[in-house]
Amino acid sequence: MDVSTCLKSLLLAIRQYRNNRSALNASQLQKHIEDVSGLKCGGVLFSGQVLPSECLSGLMEVAGDPNTSHALIGSIISLLAQFASDGEAKEALHSSFNFTGTLASIIHCNRSTPEEPLVLQCLNVLQRLTYSVRTLRCASHIHELISFLMQHVQSSNDDIVKACLGLMANLCRHDISVQSHIKSQSNVKAFYRALINFLGHNCLTMVVFALSILSSLTLNEEVGQKLFNAKNIHQTFQLIFNITVNGDGTLTRNYAVDLLVDLLKNPKIADYLTKYKHLTVCLSEVLGLLHNKDPDTASKVMELLVSLCSVPVLRKLVCETVLRPPAPRLQPATRKGVQARGSEPSLALVHWVTSPLDGPEQCYMQALSLLAELFEEVIDSSLCSSAQSFVELLLQEVLALLQSPDSTEGDQLLKKHCLRAGRVVDFLLVLCGDDALRLLVSQRLSPEVCVSQVELLLSYSQDLSGSTCTTSNYQLSQVCSKVILKTLELMSHLRQQMPDVETSFYRILQDQRMVTPLTLAMTSNCREHVQVALRILFEAALLPDFPSAILGDSIAANNAYRQKDSELSIRSSPASEDASFLGKHFPMMHAEPSGSACQNIDSLIEKLQNGVELQEKVKDVHMSEIIDVYEQKLSALACKESHLQDLLEAKALALSQADRLIAQYRCQRAQAEAEARKLASLLKDTERKKEDLQTELNDHLLEVERLKSDSQQLLEHNGRLQEVADQHQELKGTYNQLLSRYDKSEGMLKELRAAHISLTQQAEGLRKTNEGLKLQQERILAEMAEKEQQIKVLKTDVLEKERKITGLENDLRRQEEQIHEMEENISILRKELNKIEQARKDTSIKASSLELQKSQLEAKVEKMEGELSKHTQMIAMIHSLSSGKLKGVTANLSL
Repeated sequence: MDVSTCLKSLLLAIRQYRNNRSALNASQLQKHIEDVSGLKCGGVLFSGQVLPSECLSGLMEVAGDPNTSHALIGSIISLLAQFASDGEAKEALHSSFNFTGTLASIIHCNRSTPEEPLVLQCLNVLQRLTYSVRTLRCASHIHELISFLMQHVQSSNDDIVKACLGLMANLCRHDISVQSHIKSQSNVKAFYRALINFLGHNCLTMVVFALSILSSLTLNEEVGQKLFNAKNIHQTFQLIFNITVNGDGTLTRNYAVDLLVDLLKNPKIADYLTKYKHLTVCLSEVLGLLHNKDPDTASKVMELLVSLCSVPVLRKLVCETVLRPPAPRLQPATRKGVQARGSEPSLALVHWVTSPLDGPEQCYMQALSLLAELFEEVIDSSLCSSAQSFVELLLQEVLALLQSPDSTEGDQLLKKHCLRAGRVVDFLLVLCGDDALRLLVSQRLSPEVCVSQVELLLSYSQDLSGSTCTTSNYQLSQVCSKVILKTLELMSHLRQQMPDVETSFYRILQDQRMVTPLTLAMTSNCREHVQVALRILFEAALLPDFPSAILGDSIAANNAYRQKDSELSIRSSPASEDASFLGKHFPMMHAEPSGSACQNIDSLIEKLQNGVELQEKVKDVHMSEIIDVYEQKLSALACKESHLQDLLEAKALALSQADRLIAQYRCQRAQAEAEARKLASLLKDTERKKEDLQTELNDHLLEVERLKSDSQQLLEHNGRLQEVADQHQELKGTYNQLLSRYDKSEGMLKELRAAHISLTQQAEGLRKTNEGLKLQQERILAEMAEKEQQIKVLKTDVLEKERKITGLENDLRRQEEQIHEMEENISILRKELNKIEQARKDTSIKASSLELQKSQLEAKVEKMEGELSKHTQMIAMIHSLSSGKLKGVTANLSL
């Protein structure tokens, strides 16, 4: 399905839903919205045609209705939020269709339920829509929106708080009316305190939002002087540079750069920045962002650098940082060289300057502006000779940007080329301020490039003047005229070094198409534009074929249009301010209504007649040419009249929308009158309270002085606490080490206790064993005593039996010898028994130290048991021998 069919279906669904707000019609409308959302139709929707404009107006009306379901409103907002990033679509949503007021009214209707997803969605879209855009005073519910934001900056929902802070930062920036309204609120002091509390938040995005709001509201007041004084400003600089380099994202980085740009507009803060000791390091880190970064980041960095160049001291520092050391001269393979030497900021600038025409416009525009600022400083300093090699590299790339684009690529690229060519010519004019650099430019620049550039812009300017009269076309024609005159000024500077340029220069000056750019420049409110036109006019006035009369008539007609427009604006000033947007699509020269077109033509004919009579008096020889030009202008005006007739239909649609806005305005006016009466009563109460507050203020001032001294003491105490905290950290580390060692020692102690218990049990067992051994030893000793007694008895028996035995001497001798041996053994045994007794005593003495000598005691006990067993065996042997002897004696006796 094509875009036109989709839009027709969407418009039909909108009308059906407005006539009957049933669930079926709502679902059908939501389906058509999703279909349009899937198409890339941003250019068609915001082209100014009747059908897309009616669709957008209907969507605004449905979204602004409090009875519409949240799902349908969310779908409409999602559809329109897709175009909030595009410049022209964003401007149209903001100014022509009052999308800001619609979103503010949705938030106002749901102010009692701020946690609704629809409210957060509206806040996020509003933040994107109002970024770097000034809010219209006539937008509805703006004051209620500001009150909502001030109330919910302290919400418990971080997403709501962040969206509120970001939107408030957008609304406060460069908008005095919003700032005054916020300052007039009764809870502004609590709001300031809440913002100051956010400065210590762990989210850098919220910190930047809060700083931006405080700088917009309090920079020139007492609170701002305390926040941004010499003591605190260096921390603010460090914070901004850290966020710019390391940032939480593109959004945070953009707001940080905007904050620093706004602060630099204050001379005192700019002076503080020049004295910032880390500025050189921060600047080097910021320049590092130009390498291998996305275009949005690079564009914002270059915007910051251009802003820094507005301060003379900082511009010198930026210039030295970017251009020193100078880039080496590269061979014609320039783009490869740029990519290979990406570490130098100057080559990164060349890369962004030469970015494609269909790429991000802000990148190459900001890069060209920065280069112009840098070389203005180069020419005034000693860097001119050292930067010459870089200029040679730069000119190879910059002059290629002046090549005319393909006409088949569309008007959009042609507009971008026109804007970029203007910046390129400005840069070349800066280079022409130095003789050596001007010579270098003349060697690199071809005359054909200048001529083709001027021819292209003249043709394009003529097409713009004959096309639809819109604000963008009028502004673009102004840019074209400026670029044409700047190019001619460049050709004028290069005439001495380039003789071929002079011929083309004078030929272009005598072209009748030059009347339009000269007229626009002479009647411009830009001083620089007028000065350039005067310089070109001084060159052209001396030429014989210069159309001076046509130029004069064109300037007079333009002035008449301006006067007529001012009269109409004065007459229509009592009308509603909400209807003022109708004229925003039409510039001053072309903003006449269709009914006045004929009057303008009649007045032009009268001026023509008067001009003819005047020229007849002076007998100008070029009168026929002037009449031909006027006839061409009359035919062009007739064509414009037909165009204006076509515009009447668009105006009729706009008038219907204006009627709706007027009705809204009347309701708002009634509310405003009621609020005014309420404010009048509040004002009386305020005046009564003012005197009381004045006395309280004096007391507070004294208290503030006291708090200043207290804060100074607290700062010193804070320093001491910081030292104590460092010591605490060191002690904490030592404590952790000791704690780990204690845990290890406690584990070892438990193991040793278990080992001690086991050893004690073993010692108790050994003690019991020793006691048993003692009893056994006593029993053995008793038995040995009995045996000794028996031996004595046996000895007496032996002596008696020796006297009785006579026949067996040999046997007796042998037995005596054995007895002698036995006695020797017995004596040995006695000695050993004495030793054992002594050992027993030593053992009893050493029983107290059994824990250390248990192993030796066990060995000794085992040895003793062995010896005892041997002794027992020997005693048994002796006993057996003794019993055998007795038996033998008995036998002998019997014999």
